[in-house]
Amino acid sequence: MPPSVVAAASRPGPVPAAAAIPVVGRLAGVEDLQRTVLVRCSGRDRPGITTGLLGVLADSGAELFDMEQVVVRDRLTLDLAIGVDDGDQVLKELLFHGWEQGLQLDFEVVEADTARPVGARSVVTVIGQVLPPAALRDVTGAIATSGANIDRIVRLSRYPVVSYEFVTLGGDIDRMRAELVAAAKSHAVDVAVQRESLERRAKRLVVMDVDSTLIQDEVIELLAREAGCGEEVERITTRAMAGELDFEASLRERTALLAGLSDGVLDRVADKVRLTPGARTFVRTLKRLGYTVAIVSGGFTHITDRLAADLGIDHAAANRLEVVDGVLTGRLLGEVIDRPGKARMLREIAAAEHIPLEQTVAVGDGANDLDMLATAGLGIAFNAKPVVREAADTAVSVPFLDAILFLLGIRREDIEQADADDPAVADLGFVPAPGTPPA
Repeated sequence: MPPSVVAAASRPGPVPAAAAIPVVGRLAGVEDLQRTVLVRCSGRDRPGITTGLLGVLADSGAELFDMEQVVVRDRLTLDLAIGVDDGDQVLKELLFHGWEQGLQLDFEVVEADTARPVGARSVVTVIGQVLPPAALRDVTGAIATSGANIDRIVRLSRYPVVSYEFVTLGGDIDRMRAELVAAAKSHAVDVAVQRESLERRAKRLVVMDVDSTLIQDEVIELLAREAGCGEEVERITTRAMAGELDFEASLRERTALLAGLSDGVLDRVADKVRLTPGARTFVRTLKRLGYTVAIVSGGFTHITDRLAADLGIDHAAANRLEVVDGVLTGRLLGEVIDRPGKARMLREIAAAEHIPLEQTVAVGDGANDLDMLATAGLGIAFNAKPVVREAADTAVSVPFLDAILFLLGIRREDIEQADADDPAVADLGFVPAPGTPPA
């Protein structure tokens, strides 16, 4: 096979004669047979490049088999696989067109059928505060070690975190996942592996934990500080979230310490609650896409109801504190929402919304979220305890809740554009995180 031939990207002199234009891939004695030629066009992007090239092909009657384009830093690379017969006239015309337009064209005779591996497609999402070449080297090396081949790479975001999506072909997904876990740990980045399928792109319900997930605080600890028993309650909470204590028993023990507080403390604590960075963007974007959004908490309804009203959340479920004559009794009303209860609520909400469990996403951080994460089609551990990270489908350790959107294949640019087009949020602005690359 002859080497590729390149047409210059500039016009330094007079127009060359058609007969003098170099031709690629001429095989002696087989000019009358159709060949498949890969045409690679590169240059500074501008409107009309693709139209012009396709116009040349249309006028010549050439067949178009495939086409792919990518733009990086305003530089376009456009590949077209075409069928060429009756000599090389279409190649001459393409070269002449490229010369006129200041584009660089590269031709190569290729196989009629692709030799790329067949098999299941997977999506590998990589997220980090920064993603240095060494981290991406090891991630892509893990993909290769599994026998998979990278088919496409897309940058999803550049701030507040950097994230890329790798679509892969073939390979052993279990081995890929194991290799990627090792690479992620060595570089302190997050890596998720999902089957590329209709189910991945058809998620319709997101159910979140509240304390240390949707919000930065543990509400019961805020209440305990008001009661003067903050340190004791914090110790119990830490052990319960790590899975060392039975959740319901520990919750009743902590709630009993709140007995005697005025119910006015609930409003004071609700005013102190801090949303996790990116929480509003996360919920707002999901709602724009038609998702149902729910919160299921082992905390208390007074807080979750306010959060749901503030953020436009569709369903909220939590525990109810008993109040008598304006005073907390230290007891709970009704059935406790604990670890099994969270999974039960996810199933009930999904059934009420007529959404299959395969199309649900659950997000949480503590041991009481484990059953919910296992029940959902995709379980995400968000800044979670080790026991939760190990059990979940995937984990996100950056401190921005909206980074979960990248696991769903949503690009930051699309989020920003939707916000810019929304008068309610257009004036909020976006602040790049230190250390991320420029636009």
